[in-house]
Amino acid sequence: MSRFRVLQILVLIFLSVIWFSCDQPKDKKEKTDARPNIVFIIGDDVGCYDLGCYGNDKIITPNIDRMAAEGLKFDNAFLTTSSCSPSRVSIITGRYPHNTGACELHSPLPANQVLFPEILRKHGYYTAQAGKWHFGHTPMIHDEKDTMKLGPAVRAFDRISAVKEVNGDGGENMWIPFLKERPKDKPFFMWFASYDSHRPWGADDFEIQNGPENVWVPGFLYDGKKTRRDLASYYNEISRLDFFVGEVETELERQGIADNTIIVFTSDNGRPFPRSKTRVYDSGMKTPLIIKWPKGIKPDQQTSAMVSIIDVAPTLLEIAGVKPGRTFQGRSFSRLFTDPLQKFRHFTFSEHNWHDYEACERQVHTQRWLYLINKRPQFDAWGPADAVVSPSMYELYEAYKNNTLTGPQKNIFVKPRPVEELFDCKNDKFQYLDLANNPHYIKIKDKLADILAEWQAETVDTCPEHLTPDHFDRVTGKRLFKGFKWGEMPGASLGADTITAPGPF
Repeated sequence: MSRFRVLQILVLIFLSVIWFSCDQPKDKKEKTDARPNIVFIIGDDVGCYDLGCYGNDKIITPNIDRMAAEGLKFDNAFLTTSSCSPSRVSIITGRYPHNTGACELHSPLPANQVLFPEILRKHGYYTAQAGKWHFGHTPMIHDEKDTMKLGPAVRAFDRISAVKEVNGDGGENMWIPFLKERPKDKPFFMWFASYDSHRPWGADDFEIQNGPENVWVPGFLYDGKKTRRDLASYYNEISRLDFFVGEVETELERQGIADNTIIVFTSDNGRPFPRSKTRVYDSGMKTPLIIKWPKGIKPDQQTSAMVSIIDVAPTLLEIAGVKPGRTFQGRSFSRLFTDPLQKFRHFTFSEHNWHDYEACERQVHTQRWLYLINKRPQFDAWGPADAVVSPSMYELYEAYKNNTLTGPQKNIFVKPRPVEELFDCKNDKFQYLDLANNPHYIKIKDKLADILAEWQAETVDTCPEHLTPDHFDRVTGKRLFKGFKWGEMPGASLGADTITAPGPF
């Protein structure tokens, strides 16, 4: 064979290789699916005032602060309940707690509820959950494959790592492995849930240290040594969570996918201290909400628009190119990504149902006003059992017995409590001055009462006579009996878990 002929054959082989590699279709999704990846990070009991970017210059949260500086920070985002599992169920279904059928702590998620990651999965997203589960009762899981006991929420995820907290691990140890081990041929949704900053504390020996001499003590807590040490340990939990938020961002950058990955950071309820977690004041219901998406959100954006946590689900679905179904009571706020100065909601609504103790409170929030009703005014409001037995509660109780408390510190001991309360949040950030009985504000109170009643009627909210009773002593925090004694769930008698009406917006 001549050299010329050999050269012809080599040229043909070379051109064939080029043609095959360039012109033949690769995996279609890998080539054409430009939908954003989504990483949803939810802290446990992180209060809205306990991050640097939300005004607390005492706490060490550089990664979350940077995320806020590079994305969109919401100044008026509100939860639907300040209670662990009901809040998470509300977020993942985009529904009010009494409309999920799981509005009390540990109550199981009904199988008829639709979860937004489930919809993403059906539309081609790879979905995974790592860290705290708590969509109802969370049993100990020893094997990732042994997930059936976790309930119907398992159908929303391709992969689950719901191992309970062990040895002070904040639940973040699987986040990076999940990002590395995901399929590379489809967009993904990750639900990363931390145990930080839930009691008992386990981060005091973490590399980032917050000292008791340098904490911010809210006016409703007693400024003593035990409280300061308690707050410092709480800060350390948040700082550990912040560290892993930074690790997630670093891994996204390493994989070259950070530009088109949406990162959402939020919390399930207020800090685990008296007058915070479970309460319907802003210390319980107002939540940090930060969204970073380099491809879709300009850096250093901030919005004062009111949003509800149930609006997150339809927002993420819309951004992913999926039309939210009728089951979602929230609405998409995606337009705030490009114009954060727009208005959004006129009202948000929240509820307090059983969380260790019998309760039935409802509130409506506007940009300025907070109005609440209490259907169990005979009870005081110390907070959940883990707050009742905390060092901070100990110092409050000692000062209470010695009659040395300030007005805001006395709030949790009031009994009976007001049936109605009204606060001017513009001039009273922490809701210390109740205006419900002030004749100058009667019209405002009546208007908000009508709006709250309209919401309750449309969403078929009820307050049954036989609610779930106290499971713990209100003073000692000791368990009263083993197991669970359930009462009637709010809205259950009217089929609230099938209602899709959203109420006033």
